[in-house]
Amino acid sequence: MNAPTVLYARWEQVLNRIRTVDSEAEAAALAEELAAGPGARMLAFVNAHAMNSVVGDYDFYKALCDADLLLRDGSGMAMLYRMLGGVPGLNMNGTDFIPQLLAAYRGRRVALWGTTEPYLSAAAARCEAEFGVEVVSCENGFQSTAYYCEQVHETRPELIVLGMGMPKQELVAGLMRSTAVCAPLIVCGGAILDFLGGKVERAPRWVRRLGGEWVYRLVREPKRLFHRYVIGNPLFLLRAWRCRTAGAR
Repeated sequence: MNAPTVLYARWEQVLNRIRTVDSEAEAAALAEELAAGPGARMLAFVNAHAMNSVVGDYDFYKALCDADLLLRDGSGMAMLYRMLGGVPGLNMNGTDFIPQLLAAYRGRRVALWGTTEPYLSAAAARCEAEFGVEVVSCENGFQSTAYYCEQVHETRPELIVLGMGMPKQELVAGLMRSTAVCAPLIVCGGAILDFLGGKVERAPRWVRRLGGEWVYRLVREPKRLFHRYVIGNPLFLLRAWRCRTAGAR
């Protein structure tokens, strides 16, 4: 397939798998549903960066397509939905939804894998104090996939929050799900542990309501996020326009 065909086919597959959520009440019910659900499952969030990444990374694309649940994350994805004639629903970003999940797992075993010290320990302490979970394992985000799979067997968490960044966390999550002897919910959380551990500060609430949190993060971390936002966002919009054109044809 040529490049435009690959783009349209992969974006279509990912979009068809995203579950949109229409209200705060539905989001709360989803958190409870996930906490009660049986079997090892994988939850991932799809933002503009993810959509850019699936075009050139087949393994990441397959990992997203194999996830048990995908949620729409970010203002860029909302724009894409509207361009394609869809309804985006709530912005189900991990930074807001994962705390809801943690609250739904109160009193249960949780593993936090990602980021570095001292932020990892700070995130664990906050999760125990604020959400009442039992953090049974903390690991940085730079181990091998085999190591994390071993930790699943040894610590048997009921909820695993990964903060390793794309695409590593999605690939690790898929392999852990397929080898887990217990039944954890594995969540691909991006920078969630950095936020919970105090390494990264969230944008003010009014900025988030306007869909400008990415601008706030870019200003705070220009070197790390330059390619993702300054180059990635215009590329995403160009690809969105191409998908709309291909869909119209």
